[in-house]
Amino acid sequence: MLEELRAALGPVGCLTGDDIPEAARSDASRTGQALPLALLRPASVREVSAALAICHHHRLSVVPQGGMTGLAGGANPDPASVALSLERLSGIEEIDAEGMAMVVRAGTVLEHAQLAAQEAGFLLPVDLGARGSCQIGGNIATNAGGLRVIRDGMTRDNLLGIEVVLADGTVLGQLSKVVKNNTGYDLRHLFAGSEGTLGIITRAVIRLRPLPAPPRTALAALPDFAAVLKFLQMAREALPGLSAFEAMWRDYFAFSQNLLPYTLFDTPPPFAIILEAPDDPAFDMLLERAFDEGLVTDALIARSLADARRFWTLREGVAMDAALPGLINLDISLATRRLDEFACRCRADLLARFPGAHVSFFGHIADSNLHVAVCLPGDDNTAQIHDVDAIVYGLVREFGGSISAEHGVGTLKRDWLGHSRSEAEIAAMRAIKAALDPRGIMNPGKLLPI
Repeated sequence: MLEELRAALGPVGCLTGDDIPEAARSDASRTGQALPLALLRPASVREVSAALAICHHHRLSVVPQGGMTGLAGGANPDPASVALSLERLSGIEEIDAEGMAMVVRAGTVLEHAQLAAQEAGFLLPVDLGARGSCQIGGNIATNAGGLRVIRDGMTRDNLLGIEVVLADGTVLGQLSKVVKNNTGYDLRHLFAGSEGTLGIITRAVIRLRPLPAPPRTALAALPDFAAVLKFLQMAREALPGLSAFEAMWRDYFAFSQNLLPYTLFDTPPPFAIILEAPDDPAFDMLLERAFDEGLVTDALIARSLADARRFWTLREGVAMDAALPGLINLDISLATRRLDEFACRCRADLLARFPGAHVSFFGHIADSNLHVAVCLPGDDNTAQIHDVDAIVYGLVREFGGSISAEHGVGTLKRDWLGHSRSEAEIAAMRAIKAALDPRGIMNPGKLLPI
């Protein structure tokens, strides 16, 4: 079996033993423990097809891997599977200026695609914090969200065409550049969010948008969640191009700020909002009105890109990973008006179960997405992570929300899928999986409950 794969992919396309890098064990969740039987590194669609045909014949499980920035365990292999990396299948094939579309290979790093679009005078509207290492194929497979969903939508909303290799090696190619294509089942949306369980995405057509002018950015302090909701309503009405409305609860803001070499607000406010919108007089008028009405108690307006970056660095909280070993980052969504109610209940329930734990909240408020950051006291709390999940996802079910807003399901949320999807929906997903992957070799054990 391995000899067939080596013959199809060449010596650099099929790594085994000590040649497999340690990074192939786990995505950014750090939950993967095993190296795969082999790491496949195809450099063309033809090689992806050949590799899957061999694996299908031998009933060998295949775990697709992109930039390994996921947080749900979706790219973690086991010793009896092969991992298939798209890193060698990268590059921009075409930028269609008239059609405002980009044809890109799945292994292309998101930031590389963004820069190519920018150089051509366009915006590639998918953006997230892991842009420097995540890959286009993984963005599509997980339907990545990110920072500016309120303006640009999720990844699937910017996907015009897609090419996928099925489990048996069959290539499905629909690299359409048209916006209107009403010809039956839409395979783009079937594979967007499928997490590698139905096939391997090899190429895509991404919709481009006109390159906007540098935005205005402000960091505002608000007294309570009612003010946050009112401020959001006002921002939507006053700023049609609103691109970001990010909220940090006091606990998150205070902890993240303490890790930085600068201070933005001496006293952490109950809520801090990052507001981003096009440069327009309405931006300043909105802040003035919010001050007059008591919705905003303090605000900093970025005077440069460096200022704006300082705001976003606080919000992205990258330093928290090192400061809080074992940090659990949960990603849920529910009705915007209930986000603070959920946060209060969630904080109380977690601290009652785990006194001394770090619990903090931040989120993309305008698109109903809340992140829950939890770090348990003690050195080894692996066995207690299930209890954290049970508390948080139990509340999500009670509030009628989703256990995953943008991180995907993978293995870490797989057993909780029934908290957000009905038995009938899960059965329909299983039927689709069985039709496209009858031998069950594509990323088994991921997404669907076992």
